This record gives sequence, structure tokens and C-alpha cells, in this order.
Amino acid sequence: MKLKTLTSMVVALSAGALLAACQVDKAPDSVSGYTFATKDTQAMQDDNFSNPAMLWVGIGEEEWIKKDGSAGKSCASCHGGAKPGSDEEGMYAIDPVLDTSGGATKISMKGVATKYPIFDKASKKPMVLEERINLCRTKNMKAKAWKWESDQMMGTTMLVKMQSRGMPIMSTADQASSPLNGAWKAGMKFFNERRGQMDMACKNCHDDYPGTRIRANMLTQAQVNGFPTFRLKWQKPGTIHRRYAGCNKMVRAKHFKRGSNEYKNLEVYMTWRSRGLKVETPAVRN
Repeated sequence: MKLKTLTSMVVALSAGALLAACQVDKAPDSVSGYTFATKDTQAMQDDNFSNPAMLWVGIGEEEWIKKDGSAGKSCASCHGGAKPGSDEEGMYAIDPVLDTSGGATKISMKGVATKYPIFDKASKKPMVLEERINLCRTKNMKAKAWKWESDQMMGTTMLVKMQSRGMPIMSTADQASSPLNGAWKAGMKFFNERRGQMDMACKNCHDDYPGTRIRANMLTQAQVNGFPTFRLKWQKPGTIHRRYAGCNKMVRAKHFKRGSNEYKNLEVYMTWRSRGLKVETPAVRN
């Protein structure tokens, strides 16, 4: 009986350890910007037919299957074709291409967006999703790179991220063993560093006063799980780098280019802050 009890305890402890290891790391007290949005804005995001960002997702679907560049390829040539999806998948889903030699899928887009930014071994720097899309275009398709905020880039980025909608964001950039750790440290410094004529840091609004109004805007925790996001103020979708530049301008500080090292490092850090939150792209915000 004692041996049986001991064996049961060992099995239970082992199962508990396994479950603990499988749990997704979640930042303490992290809350999506969805929580701070008005009920009308939340309803707009929740309904694919009311969500204005879906117009750009439609552009992304068209671009996904369009052959472009001298290589005569499209995104679908490697990753599968876009098709109307279920409510869980979003308006468009991507059917992975089958490898005819063995019948296995080549590369599925489901879950891909949860791991970005990634570390690029060639440049030894972080690579964000917009960069990866352009790298595929220039290297594999032999096509021209898209502009960072172009309709084509917005649509394609949102289409890819929609494949992971409802999945938790993953990041271990804070760990010393992570190749992104240097970028994480630089991004954390940027987030906490005062700048501009107003002498303000990102944390002064988003760590210290989330839920507080500044004029007509409600401050949030600045989570990145909904980007690219359709902002009602912009009347179109925008990347997180556009949001960074806008915040820098508001505090009368120097703003950097989309895709700059400064903003990519900041995205690494802020993605880590958003770990565990579910992907909402395409989100709608005020």
C-alpha cells in the first residue's frame, strides 16, 4: 500500500511538473487594449463584417495569391492559398501547401505571428514580421519591397497574423540565453527613458496611468497583441512602429523611421510585456 501510494504521488508530481512546463508564460497584470475600448469599438472589432480593417485583409488575400517579381511566385506558392475561413479562423484562412513527395504540409502560418519578432542570424538583429514579408518578396519572389505602411503590407501582415488570432503571444527575450536579450535590454531602456521637451517616458503613461483619460483618449498598457491595428483616429490600419513615432512626436521627442533598430528593439521588449495575451489582429482602437 505504501509503495502504491508513493508511486501515485510520484506520478501526480510528475504530471504537475509537466503541466506547469506546458503553461504559457503570461506577464502579470497584463490587459489588452480591448479592455479600455468603448463598447461600440469592441463590437466593431468583434464582428468581421463591421471591422473596417477587414477591407485591408481583403487586399492581403489578393496579394497573397498574386504572382509578382521575376521568379514568378506568390506567397501562396510556398505557404498555401488564402480562402474564406470559419469564424474562429477569421474571414480568410490559409491552406498549407502539401508536399507531393510525402503528403506533409510545408509551412503553416498558424502560430507564426506569435513568435515575432525573431532573431535574424544574417543581420544579428531582431526581425519583425513586416521585414520578413519584404525579405520573402525580394529574395524568393524577386519582387520589389513594399513600403512599411502600404495597403499591401498592412493587408498581408494582418492576413498572416489572423492565422494566429486567439493564440497567446510567446516571448522569452528576457532570458540571458535568448539571442534577442540584447535587443530586449535596449528596448526596456528606451521604454523607461525620459525624452523630448515634455521629458516623458513610455512608462509614464502606460505603466503608471493606464485607464486614465488624456483629453478624449483613454490610456492603455500599450500592449502589442492587436497590431497592425485600425485606429479610428487614423481611419486606416497602422503598424506598431507608426504608433511609436506618434507617441514620440506627442512628447516632442525625436522619432525614428519604421524598421529602425530603436523601434525594433522596443517592439521586442513590448512583445515580451504582451506575452500570454491573445492575438487580436486586426484590432480596432479609438
